[in-house]
Amino acid sequence: MKALRFHAAKDLRLDAVPAPSSPGPGQVLVRVLQCGICGSDLHEYTDGPQLIPIEPHPFTGATAPQILGHEFSARVEAVGPGVRRLKVGDRVSAVPHLNVPGEYFSRRNLGHVSSETALVGFSWEWGGMGELALLPEENCVPLPDSVDDTQGALVEPASVALNAVDLAELRAGSAVLVTGAGPIGALVALCALASGATSVVLAEPNAFRRELLAGLPGITVCDGGPDALADLVATLTDDGRGFDAPFECAGHERALDSCVETVKPTGAVIQVGLFVSAPRVNVFRISEKALRYQGSWGFPITIGQRVVALIEACRWSGS
Repeated sequence: MKALRFHAAKDLRLDAVPAPSSPGPGQVLVRVLQCGICGSDLHEYTDGPQLIPIEPHPFTGATAPQILGHEFSARVEAVGPGVRRLKVGDRVSAVPHLNVPGEYFSRRNLGHVSSETALVGFSWEWGGMGELALLPEENCVPLPDSVDDTQGALVEPASVALNAVDLAELRAGSAVLVTGAGPIGALVALCALASGATSVVLAEPNAFRRELLAGLPGITVCDGGPDALADLVATLTDDGRGFDAPFECAGHERALDSCVETVKPTGAVIQVGLFVSAPRVNVFRISEKALRYQGSWGFPITIGQRVVALIEACRWSGS
């Protein structure tokens, strides 16, 4: 079969590789339907290997060259012994986190923060940029007929967004700032609305992105400049005190500064964006304002079904 594989930074090749064999116990063989390109894939291309192991991964044995792709929908072609939830013909969305059974964080449904966890598309032999893939059954979220193949490929990035919103502990009526209107930032804004936020500001310096997202209902789009944000703090937040929870989704130092400056005292800044190099952080302001600075990476393996339910709910509500 054909597969797009990472060999080294700026060295991607469309290779002919052996197709996966019959699925083993607890595994399913799937045919990829749609696959997205994540910012992590772009980081691997420009500056990798970062997540792709040079030496065999201790859990999976995977190493470069690696089939990329961890945001994908697929159709089940065959099931291995012990598979109970899925059958041939089912459509699924892939969950990339391959948790080590019995490991400390895996036992707590927090495998995504464990250094021992492997990732489909980075440290597993198969990825979504190949025609076929083998996946553990637990890494497949069933898709109902009401969720199409493209939406199925978006379940993974939407899970990243929903997990970030969960960590913010939003309440009904919360005021939220999201810096960076890429796919993750836009999904965070939508998940914040679905979680009860009534004021959601999406800050993006790129005019094309602002124009693209200007029609999202319930979301205010701005250029992220200090004057625009100051006006929105005054008009959209309770008593003008600041946003309850800014989400930094750009991986940019100035965006992080905007989050720290516009959050209300005792609020939470959720760090979702990935920095290529270490940023300078105004720790004094974080302490002075008694802020919670919460990192957000990946998501618990069980969150995918909630995302599918949200997609269905939005479809039926016409959102």
